[in-house]
Amino acid sequence: MSKPVHVSLATFEPEVVQSTVPVVMDFWATWCGPCKNISPILDDLAAEYAGRVKVVKVDVDKEQGLAQAFQVKSIPTLAVVVGGEIQHVETGFRGRPHLEQLFSGLVPS
Repeated sequence: MSKPVHVSLATFEPEVVQSTVPVVMDFWATWCGPCKNISPILDDLAAEYAGRVKVVKVDVDKEQGLAQAFQVKSIPTLAVVVGGEIQHVETGFRGRPHLEQLFSGLVPS
């Protein structure tokens, strides 16, 4: 079972850029209500897609440099990185069905 990995500027390169699978980055904060709603769903999807999609979490209060690099202006923000390149960014919580669709679109059928 795979769980989301907390990343920092120091671990960003090996965890995200060098990942051999697509990465869903969750930019969040402890005080963010919608972030608390999305978190258990991302935990479930991380387990379901283990080995095929990696979920990483970025605490915007602790990792302001990463948040600025991804131009995060509101949270939760999800960024999809494939092969070290940003493929998709979205802000807000759109519900479990949307997240399931996002993840399923990242893996070959």
